[in-house]
Amino acid sequence: MILYHGSNMIVAEPKLIPQKRFLDFGTGFYTTENKVQAISFANKVYRRRKEGSPIVSVYEFDEDAAFAVCRLLCFDSPNEEWLDFVSANRNGTYQGATYELIYGAVANDDIYATFTLYAGGELTKHEIISRLKVKKLYNQLVFGSKRALSYLKYAASLDEKEQT
Repeated sequence: MILYHGSNMIVAEPKLIPQKRFLDFGTGFYTTENKVQAISFANKVYRRRKEGSPIVSVYEFDEDAAFAVCRLLCFDSPNEEWLDFVSANRNGTYQGATYELIYGAVANDDIYATFTLYAGGELTKHEIISRLKVKKLYNQLVFGSKRALSYLKYAASLDEKEQT
């Protein structure tokens, strides 16, 4: 499987770095199968940090080997379990099991307003899931352990010219 990671620098040796913000799937190294999503994220990181340049690092991932030994949580769609998990992580209140690999939909900027309405009690679980099903959601695969990262091999990086 080919995976992408958007940043403001080349990430040839992915590491687990504690986050200052609460993310969808908690702390980990975030990747996606979607090159366009990685490019978008690289641009956001570059604008936020105001240094480096938008870079997409490309990896080869041996999912068969990793999925056979790593503790995996997989969300096939944005369902109630996914919503509860993402909400708890984004609120910084998740207290459940830990996973080495987490796969599922990204609660990206396109659905932020919908999440805000849910968090404020203005939408029910059923209403938010119904709204999410009509949105085009990209995926993410988050690496949550050094063991999981050992199955991820850096292949190349794409600078701004190569990202088109």
